[in-house]
Amino acid sequence: MKEFILNCDTDGVRIDSWLAGNLEDYSRSYIQKLCLDGNVWANGIQVKSNYRVKTDDNIKVNVPEAEILDVEPEDIPLDIVYEDKHIIVINKPKGMVVHPAVGNYTGTLVNALMKHCGDSLSDINGVIRPGIVHRIDKDTSGLLVVAKSNIAHERLSEKLKTHDIKREYIALVDGIIYENSGKIDAPIGRNPVERKKMCVNTENGRNAITHFKVLERFQNATYLELKLETGRTHQIRVHMAYINHPIIGDMVYGRRKQKYKTKGQVLHAWRLSFQHPITGEEVKFETAVPEYFQRILSQLRENL
Repeated sequence: MKEFILNCDTDGVRIDSWLAGNLEDYSRSYIQKLCLDGNVWANGIQVKSNYRVKTDDNIKVNVPEAEILDVEPEDIPLDIVYEDKHIIVINKPKGMVVHPAVGNYTGTLVNALMKHCGDSLSDINGVIRPGIVHRIDKDTSGLLVVAKSNIAHERLSEKLKTHDIKREYIALVDGIIYENSGKIDAPIGRNPVERKKMCVNTENGRNAITHFKVLERFQNATYLELKLETGRTHQIRVHMAYINHPIIGDMVYGRRKQKYKTKGQVLHAWRLSFQHPITGEEVKFETAVPEYFQRILSQLRENL
């Protein structure tokens, strides 16, 4: 429990704003959540985030302790692209799950991060997803940023909401796309029949926009660069299937019979850029085309 006695200089300021300036490890949005959950008191009375503080107020704040994560650290090699005391950028391999789930508590990125980072991972996103700001699918490879401090996590999450984290992908899709570039603007929501799948859903879907640019055309496939304007679940995979150019290797949204042995969709998150949550510096990261992707590219080029 943290306790403060206010002075006259703070009279009339919103309590969430005042606490954000005095609890440096926590953002204003996290403090608003503390207020919403009944963890902030003024003079013994629970208050909301819009409470205006007064001189000599006695303010108490309860910051709940993080639950102990019942997932073991594992010595799994990580391809670390960048790391400092607030963030770590990982190039995730195809086949690795980002965070544990029921029946799958080992071999995940989180297991590896717990070993590498020890206790220095944000606990804001729950006990199963320490440090995880965003994720990419198991069979999608590429870059993602992980938060090591709570303040970094909060600020990165805000940037994700405002689409200020730029994510660029490369993919191989079925068929030939003749337009050199384009935009897919179609809302995405749960598939009403198959609830584990997403689909373009004009009635209950959320706004979703994907931009694409053709990098190379083959006999019956197209090599694309894709940029997310929004970040819905399975967005690129759903959008490409929607325009009848599903991603090669996608066993959920793509062709039932696959020509290439890919062990999942040929989709790679190859560029990531954002404003560093602490320094404010614009940071950009890029990875090479992974081996599994290069192998199929080579096969396609040989068939031209």
